Amino acid sequence: MVSSQGSTLSADVMSLVDTLPVLAKTLIAGGVAGAVAKTAVAPLERIKILLQTRTNDFRTLGVSHSLKKVLQCDGPLGFYKGNGASVIRIIPYAALHYMTYEVYRDWILENNLPLGSGPVVDLVAGSAAGGTAVLCTYPLDLARTKLAYQVSDSGKSFCGGASGFYRQPTYSGIKEVLTMAYKEGGTRGLYRGIGPTLIGILPYAGLKFYIYEELKRHVPEEHQNSVRMHLPCGALAGLFGQTLTYPLDVVRRQMQVENLQPMTSDGSNKRYKNTFDGLNTIVRTQGWRQLFAGLSINYIKIVPSVAIGFAVYESMKSWLRIPPRERSKPA
Repeated sequence: MVSSQGSTLSADVMSLVDTLPVLAKTLIAGGVAGAVAKTAVAPLERIKILLQTRTNDFRTLGVSHSLKKVLQCDGPLGFYKGNGASVIRIIPYAALHYMTYEVYRDWILENNLPLGSGPVVDLVAGSAAGGTAVLCTYPLDLARTKLAYQVSDSGKSFCGGASGFYRQPTYSGIKEVLTMAYKEGGTRGLYRGIGPTLIGILPYAGLKFYIYEELKRHVPEEHQNSVRMHLPCGALAGLFGQTLTYPLDVVRRQMQVENLQPMTSDGSNKRYKNTFDGLNTIVRTQGWRQLFAGLSINYIKIVPSVAIGFAVYESMKSWLRIPPRERSKPA
């Protein structure tokens, strides 16, 4: 009886799924893929942000000691501080990213633009999709970084560490971050750091889809829907794309938490005028190695993150019965 009811419910769900338009299914698949991937690597993402932004406190600790310090100060849940904002952001971000990629790709092919029909189409469509998703969800990324930057403090700095580690303002949640950011700088305050983000996401997103699709082309047709194929292809795509654009990610994170940084000797906050000024100032005052702070943990994080994202996305597409699209042909 129970089995029969379960089968009926499952059939009803699939009937409802079949009535959804393809774009809606793609949005759902992308959103689920992003949420699962982000949550899986949330502890590593928290440590990466701290290594990128808390230059005076985490720079000499390294990954393992940073993990211990966060556990000591914030407890196990500290590894997920800011993950709520990250998931709230990543669901629409990933949904828009994957969905607009399919839309832009189909539009390019249908309009016979002078890009051929090979992997260059994936590069251009992926870049445009990344830019679109960033513009629509950036304030939530700002909130995620500011929340992750905070380390609990019981009257002592950094659990007994150096003074000046933790300074006001502190945020209780996403709403407070966005409200204060808007009060401080209006709409521009909500998009502080968008410059390096866009400069970085365009090549990163494009390369990610380009490399992923290029690797898939070398996989036999009968293995195209295999999770064992999606995982390594997605991992390599994320690895190459992230490495080339990582310094811009460091600049973005530091711009996002400028108002939380310790005061300089003249009593002011360091503020970067633009992306180039940020890169130049970081090299001059913190050393060129800071542009790659957290890169090792990013390698650990990005491989499973992108791999899980692509694998879940492809699995969701299969479950939602999204029809396979036309494969790009080599140029």
